[in-house]
Amino acid sequence: MRRLTFALAALLAAACSVPSLAAADAPPLVDVARYAFDRPADGWQKPGFDASEWQEGPGGFGTPGTDGARVGTRWTTDEIWLRKTFELKALPAKPALLLSHDEDAEIYLNGEKVAEFDGYVTEYFTVPLSQKAAGALKVGENVLAVHCRQTNGGQFIDVHLVSADAVPKLPAPAPNTEPFKTELITKWGAEVTPENAWTEYPRPQMRREQWTNLNGHWDYAIAPLKAGAPPEEYDGEILVPYPLESKLSGVQRLLSPQESLWYRRTFEAPARTSHQSGGIGGGVHSARRTLLHFEAVDYRCEAWVNGTSVGTHVGGNLPFSFDVTDALNEEGENELVLRVEDATGDYQLRGKQALQTSAIFYTRVSGIWGTVWTETVPVRSIEDLTISTDAEAGTITVAADVRFPLQFTNPLLRVRAHDGDRRVAGYIGRVGGVEMEILDAKLWTPDSPHLYDLTVELMDGQGNVVDTVYSYAGIRDVGMAAGPDGHQRFTLNGETVFHLGPLDQGWWPDGLLTPPSDEAMVWEIEWLKSAGFNMLRKHIKVEPRRYYYHCDRLGIMVWQDQVSGFPNPPWTRLAPNPKDANWPAVAHAQYMAELEAMISLLESHPSIVSWVPFNEAWGQHRTVEVGDWTKRRDPSRIVNVASGGNWWPSGDVVDYHSYPEPDFRFGQDNGRFDGYAKVIGEYGGHGLRVRGHEYDPNIRIFSYGDLPEDEAEYRRRYAGSAKRLVDLKARGIAGGVYTQTTDVEGEINGLMTYDRKVIKIPAEDLAELHRPLVEPGDD
Repeated sequence: MRRLTFALAALLAAACSVPSLAAADAPPLVDVARYAFDRPADGWQKPGFDASEWQEGPGGFGTPGTDGARVGTRWTTDEIWLRKTFELKALPAKPALLLSHDEDAEIYLNGEKVAEFDGYVTEYFTVPLSQKAAGALKVGENVLAVHCRQTNGGQFIDVHLVSADAVPKLPAPAPNTEPFKTELITKWGAEVTPENAWTEYPRPQMRREQWTNLNGHWDYAIAPLKAGAPPEEYDGEILVPYPLESKLSGVQRLLSPQESLWYRRTFEAPARTSHQSGGIGGGVHSARRTLLHFEAVDYRCEAWVNGTSVGTHVGGNLPFSFDVTDALNEEGENELVLRVEDATGDYQLRGKQALQTSAIFYTRVSGIWGTVWTETVPVRSIEDLTISTDAEAGTITVAADVRFPLQFTNPLLRVRAHDGDRRVAGYIGRVGGVEMEILDAKLWTPDSPHLYDLTVELMDGQGNVVDTVYSYAGIRDVGMAAGPDGHQRFTLNGETVFHLGPLDQGWWPDGLLTPPSDEAMVWEIEWLKSAGFNMLRKHIKVEPRRYYYHCDRLGIMVWQDQVSGFPNPPWTRLAPNPKDANWPAVAHAQYMAELEAMISLLESHPSIVSWVPFNEAWGQHRTVEVGDWTKRRDPSRIVNVASGGNWWPSGDVVDYHSYPEPDFRFGQDNGRFDGYAKVIGEYGGHGLRVRGHEYDPNIRIFSYGDLPEDEAEYRRRYAGSAKRLVDLKARGIAGGVYTQTTDVEGEINGLMTYDRKVIKIPAEDLAELHRPLVEPGDD
């Protein structure tokens, strides 16, 4: 229950007996104030104080979502000091304060304290000034000064001098259209230009020769949500593939749920016909199709080419493509227009994005945030590859989805495998699956991430090669086995392996969800490897496809989370008899469609070892149904149905989150967890503030537990948690996930700062602490 107490109780009872003024004679409404978050010098509340270096913003001041608040300027620190000036042509007969506060507030007029309020309220109220308090006013310029202190939950302060019998209606605050503009930028972000923005081929597991990158400057415009036609004029340029709200986009604009986002650019159409040589029977001359690919667009979109709609898509996290051949001009330029909607609400799968950022929820992302590209393919072509392996048998199996399959009489796949320059296998078989045995197969592990190069050719019934793509495979098996103590452990190629990795958010201060560059992703994965981690948990995000390619070739296992939506059920963790949220059928169907699409996208990557459908009860619904479906869909991987969330008997894992020290609720077992691997899916979160490398030095920071006194204490805490995890490993824990790789916005619990410029614990020191966890033992 919210409370309200007034230190100056007499203030409520006192009322001036002078006749009221007409509304026209009321004090002017001043809705702009100067403000400071750090304690100012003495005299800050008095006339004549120099506040020119304070920031200026519209009222009120606080965090959106606070009950009864009208937030014009965001305030998230523990304290705020405000000053605003106003002119009085005459002294008001019934001066009063119109205010709302959350929490404690002190109010001054011309340096004199006239009111003090404890606690917080949920709506505006009016308090007449006592005769003594009113005596602080004067004809001419006056100063209203406020100090507000906040300790718990949402916060808000707004104070106005009004006439008690002519209380004005406060204007609605102007909509906030700008995200917080941090000064942080990574070294890779600082090097981004329109010419070098993500120029790498975006689909490493199915490469073709002919493709065109459409990243670079596009036109953009913001329009009302109801706008169904492209705008006549665009607002400016945006750098694709960085999202609208990001620094690297060049725009940094928030998209409201009541708005639509439009993109436009032109591109040259590739040739409609091409001569493809090679293969049985020599070359064939055939018509080709042009595909338009989007690696990621958040959230709902429609594309037009030369005014013709070429397709729609729903879902903000995965690649999709349209066949645009029939809309292209035979010669010259083609116009591409994309319309985007992004509510970032309801059941939409959005992960850590939030309309109002706070603690562990971050700046929303809208529009294109992955590479846009075109490729030309034969009419009869490979649409997708699925690659599976068997470490015990030493086999690689390749299956293909084929475009326009009815035009084939007897389509075949020819697959060749190479180990460097040496060909190690070559088979021809049905498109539904070609199995190749690799003699003396080299298995994929984090210590030896061996990959075989694949050439995959689609042939027609006459033996002509009609399409060729290039891929790769890592041979490995993922499983579980009971240790000597009966507890389940994870295995890789039949060998027990403890999974140790960070919670990896994949957010960047300059690109938000979009990494600034391919090089930046590689650097981070290599650093995690050098720090002795053999795994990472990709948290509530699907990365660009190249990220998983780098995990494959560098050798790090991945727990892949499904991107979450909301609302949630009550969070009961490992307690018996949990509840599920009640999601409507349409929302559940979209959730399952995106889960299936994510698995289809990533299932051929050897680095992916586990699927995580739910996290901490976020949007957790139909848990057993989802977990059982996931296990049927991909029995080759571990299913952790609810990391830290409400545990149901489904999948392979019981996952508990424990902050700051790792722990597990063994006492809630009683046989319920038999046959399941026990993991600590999140722990740690030790915070260390690094001045000069904070996303916002004025924000209320978030970490787990109190902050250490210095860097040495921070390192001792990390070492203590690592030692505790070693003890838990001996008690049957199969894996641990440390929170987290980097600081993110208001979170300061990373192993490095958000801009990746300060490493809080050297990688070699971490590797030494991790050695007892990741080295083979007697488990």
